[in-house]
Amino acid sequence: MGEALEDAGPLTRDAFFGGRLVLLQPAKGHRAGTDAVLLAASVPAGFSGLVYDAGAGVGTAGLGVAGACPAARVGLVENDLLSAEIAAQNIVLNRLSERVVLHACDLLDGASRQAAGILGRADLVMTNPPFHEPGTVRESPDPRRRAAHVGGEGGLAAWISACVSLLGPKGALIVIHTVEALPLLLRSLERGLGAVTILPIHTKAGAPARRILVRAVRGSRAPLAIMPGLVLQEGEKRTDLAERINRGEAGVGW
Repeated sequence: MGEALEDAGPLTRDAFFGGRLVLLQPAKGHRAGTDAVLLAASVPAGFSGLVYDAGAGVGTAGLGVAGACPAARVGLVENDLLSAEIAAQNIVLNRLSERVVLHACDLLDGASRQAAGILGRADLVMTNPPFHEPGTVRESPDPRRRAAHVGGEGGLAAWISACVSLLGPKGALIVIHTVEALPLLLRSLERGLGAVTILPIHTKAGAPARRILVRAVRGSRAPLAIMPGLVLQEGEKRTDLAERINRGEAGVGW
């Protein structure tokens, strides 16, 4: 067990996707939730090939894809030492060591990616980036929480550029983010990507979308498309589709 894990405090053991995935994660601080589940559900059930989960945290989305797609090979890319150590345990815990590899490195640093053995020929890169641009919010004094919520130098544009560099010629990028980030996200996708598809995520029907899933394909010239929104709740309960997504039985429907 590494030094970072020894200093982590208590860990919880939580079930995801109807219990098919079990994750260790810190009891306090940034924890896996709906965004990671939706990101995993954005990958087609029959996906085969190499996928990188960029900014994987403890591995929720990437391990979810590995469990749902038996032909997929998954790389978990994570810079935070504690999260990386827990992700490594979660790979073993879910018996996915044959198809899932941890790359403990700085996504934004090409030399760090190369040293970690990351190859720029992925069929798919999926990512849940830090939601806030540097200097736009009051940053947490806790370095791990700050890194999870506030982007590094270059902000979202640099993060997306690093993700695109991991793609093969016809690879796809899938991002989950806030609605407010959509203009910057679209500008970041302008070079070399097309077939941009936007899926709004609504907490309840009739409410403004708070999240978006965005997919783009390298080398494509297909036009932008906006899909019907995905509604997560009806009253105080999940919608039928959201419940099936949460159990790992359905995709997001794009």
